[in-house]
Order: sequence, then C-alpha cells, then structure tokens
Amino acid sequence: MSRGSLYLSAALYEQYFEGLDAVILLRREGDFYILPVRNTSGGGYLLKLRNSAGDRIIIAPDFFRTHDLDDFHKREIRFVWDKDMAGLRAACFFKTAK
Repeated sequence: MSRGSLYLSAALYEQYFEGLDAVILLRREGDFYILPVRNTSGGGYLLKLRNSAGDRIIIAPDFFRTHDLDDFHKREIRFVWDKDMAGLRAACFFKTAK
C-alpha cells in the first residue's frame, strides 16, 4: 500500500481475482478485507492493470481517508484467504496501522 493505492502482484490477482475487474474494500472491526465483485454494476474499486507483467493497482484514497489512514506511507500488507468471507483478509490491520 502506498499513497492510498494497493498493489497486487499478477500471481495474487490470478490466484484469487482472475477475470474480475473490481473488488470491494471492507473494514470489519480491526480486519481489512479485499472481496471480489462478480457484477461491476454493484460498484467497487477497479482492478487496474499496472504493468505488462499483469500486476494490478486499486486506487482507493477515499477508503483509507474514511478510516483515518490518509497520510499512510508505503507499507507491506500480509493478506491470507478467508474462506468464510470469500476474500483476502489482513488481520488486525486497522489496530496496527496507526
């Protein structure tokens, strides 16, 4: 994450979001989720192509600003697949982000 944007490697994108154009960012208590959007008419953040390697970028400064992370500097975020939520989860992200 850097300056309100999330960067996903091509491998991560292909493993969990292949063929999708958008995701939902969600805060649930202190955890941070990236959930796939199957129907883009429902909204969400675009998974924009970042480079020719297939890496993606999610530009979401409004989401982070809403959660008091608008001045957040570059940080690695460790996500794991949460089968119950059917999305990527960064446990305790909002508790440790400040």
